[in-house]
Amino acid sequence: MKLFQQIPCIPPALVLISALISTISGCNQTEANKTGSTSTAAPQLATQSKQQLAELGRQLFFDKNLSRSGQQSCATCHDPAHAYAPANDLAVQLGGEHMDQQGARAVPSLRYVLNRTPTWHLPFVASLGERIREGIESPSGGFAWDGRFNSLHQQAGFPLLAPNEMANESIAEISQKLAKANYAEQFRQLFGDRIFDTPEQAYQNALLAIERFELDDPSFHPYSSKFDAVLDGKAQLTASEARGFALFNDPEKGNCASCHTATKGADGSHPLFTNFQYEALGVPRNTEIKANANPNYYDLGLCGPSRTELSSHTELCGYFKAPSLRNVASRGVFFHNGYSHSLKSALEFYVQRDTNPQRWYPHSGKNVTKFDDLPKSLRTNVNVIDAPMTSKRGEKPVWNDADVADMIAFLKTLSDADVVNR
Repeated sequence: MKLFQQIPCIPPALVLISALISTISGCNQTEANKTGSTSTAAPQLATQSKQQLAELGRQLFFDKNLSRSGQQSCATCHDPAHAYAPANDLAVQLGGEHMDQQGARAVPSLRYVLNRTPTWHLPFVASLGERIREGIESPSGGFAWDGRFNSLHQQAGFPLLAPNEMANESIAEISQKLAKANYAEQFRQLFGDRIFDTPEQAYQNALLAIERFELDDPSFHPYSSKFDAVLDGKAQLTASEARGFALFNDPEKGNCASCHTATKGADGSHPLFTNFQYEALGVPRNTEIKANANPNYYDLGLCGPSRTELSSHTELCGYFKAPSLRNVASRGVFFHNGYSHSLKSALEFYVQRDTNPQRWYPHSGKNVTKFDDLPKSLRTNVNVIDAPMTSKRGEKPVWNDADVADMIAFLKTLSDADVVNR
């Protein structure tokens, strides 16, 4: 039985950045320690120009020399020309010292969600009666597929030290690279002539600069899609796009809007097409990920292996955050494990997962092993109570081919003017 009910979108808290960033929350101390940071204290700065800081962050974001391989920067996996998502169609990206190590999960787009993502929140309802009557609210917020980073400052540091990404062995190594960079003088002007004498401080300042760039640069939130123009009364949906939008919002059909909020905020802000909450969809196991060759390995989302402090919460296993659907038609892979390589396939999975399970899961004769990317004991976590996940095998899917085409037409309206749909 599913333990979490869908609740209305929690208004995202703005990520507040100042010269002194708060100490990383206790929820995320484990990850910070694992990556080698000896301190989560934020850098203390004078009242520096945000523009200068953002410009420094831009240079850091594109600097491949910050990786051990010399071939990978933040922009390698988050390409501005592809809405800050990968330019290729790999299920997971390659990194490491020799650029031959797979990442654990598909790389999401960085557009839009960076400055409107709420902090990680796992509700607890003390009253047993209330739990029985109303269920348990879904967890929400945080950065990454499992929400383990509670600030951009923290998230930016992870790839620098991850062995299968930029692969630096220590903060000291990163600081040495910063001191030799062509922007080192800018670093000294912003943070002091002796900044590189304290590697931890130099490292924290680098993260602060990357964070400032991601928050301030207009390329991360252009709001230049056709749908934005429609919301502003400057364009109209075609008949096909309008049919797709109706299916998107229909609670008995696509029911997409229950996780991918499509209405303006109370302040008039345009929607991000995510409610930042978590769901277990039972996406099939992806054999393109080498780790999956081990039958005992499972990516359990909120309860591990990347996030560790929730491992005892088995009711959360298999839960991943609902991504923003903005620019979704420009992407080459879909879902947390990159299982689908086309938008059409991803949409068909939603409506055929239960009506035609033999298409998606291992089967022998009439026997189908559904939700095979979770251990058998945890497969009851998968959502089977919200449409269209309530269908039964052999029933007619809620969308036909024409409906899928209309959905694709609508989703293409979410693409910004500077990206190309696939």
